[in-house]
Amino acid sequence: MKTFIAFTLLALAPNAHAKIVEKNVDYKDANGVVLEGFVAYDDAKHGKLPGVMIVHEWTGLGDYVKERARMLAKLGYVAFGADIYGKGIRPTAPKEAGEVATKYKAGDRARLRARAFAGLDELKKQPKVDPSRLAALGYCFGGTTVLELARAGADLRGVASFHGGLETNTPAEAGSVKAKVVAFHGAEDPTMSAEVVKGFGDEMRKAKADWTFTEYSGAFHSFTNPHAVGKDAMPGMAEYNAAADQRSWASLQSFLQEWFK
Repeated sequence: MKTFIAFTLLALAPNAHAKIVEKNVDYKDANGVVLEGFVAYDDAKHGKLPGVMIVHEWTGLGDYVKERARMLAKLGYVAFGADIYGKGIRPTAPKEAGEVATKYKAGDRARLRARAFAGLDELKKQPKVDPSRLAALGYCFGGTTVLELARAGADLRGVASFHGGLETNTPAEAGSVKAKVVAFHGAEDPTMSAEVVKGFGDEMRKAKADWTFTEYSGAFHSFTNPHAVGKDAMPGMAEYNAAADQRSWASLQSFLQEWFK
């Protein structure tokens, strides 16, 4: 309960007078597959606003991403929760979620990138969005996804990965990364080996990217998710870490200000 209250207060803190509008939005990918995203913005803000796309964890677009979208809306951004899986595809059991996520993470990840770009296209269509000021962030599976956007040369101010997968079968080529790249990583995350972490750094250097990698001591996978506590945590694997969550969120805000200035 204390964790939930802290998360809620963090969401409400930036602007108590914000009039947040939120809605579900149906859109399609290049093949006509229907996807269901989520938009949130402060209706009291005037003029065009920077747009931030958020990509979900392996369970699909749900309450966690929607709450993060509201938090970004209170900061003055148009937040768009993208749907990679497709409308109505929201796996709950770990086995099912793993199977669905693997469909997009396997191989050259062309399908994953295509769905991510479809989300960006929809974000650009939102009436209050300034299409010249866009960024993307993601959690776990979503972190993997936004790094793929950067590797693919997406025209973004920046991307931020929170405990996302760092490995890829389609590494960035020199000069291809337009977005500034930030990766927030749990130092104790057992899903990423030291070799993978080193490989990510080597890849970013070879690509000549503007990149930042931050590790949080004592943090495991899913360290930003306040629902990963008690019976819903996986001790030694996936656990909420309040300090790492708060620090990474504060860092994100700083990066967004830099990217959009």
